[in-house]
Amino acid sequence: MPRSYAYDATATSTASPPVVWSLLVDARTWPVWSAVDGLDLARSSGLDPDGRDPVGAVRAFRTGRTVTGERLTGLVEHEQLTYEDAFNKAIHDYRAVIDLAPAPGGGTRIHWHGTYATRWGTGWLMRGVMQRVMQRMADGLAAYAETKQPG
Repeated sequence: MPRSYAYDATATSTASPPVVWSLLVDARTWPVWSAVDGLDLARSSGLDPDGRDPVGAVRAFRTGRTVTGERLTGLVEHEQLTYEDAFNKAIHDYRAVIDLAPAPGGGTRIHWHGTYATRWGTGWLMRGVMQRVMQRMADGLAAYAETKQPG
């Protein structure tokens, strides 16, 4: 029987919410700042050529030899991006939310959290892996956004 797990990662960037948002919504930037190695265009669908991927787009990311797909399920500009797994061999029933909020004193607070299920016997491993990887994603987004801040 599958077990459900959750992760919760936060980071703060000096970049504004619109700058952070522009990186989140453009799948082509993810390999630059995240834990993924590349965007698999052949397995992705519905991507926007101008970097504003819409709800319903499937973004396929390669990490090593593994390709996982995420379907965008919600977009609230400069505030929230939600997605779920479209295909993933390691986990299923995956749902993630990335909340962006103005940080006290300026910048953006990034809150990346999600839930997922694993096959019996793999949860102990995936729980630690997912928490570390998703914290790395939030930290990478925060740091890279600072390099894109105008001025």
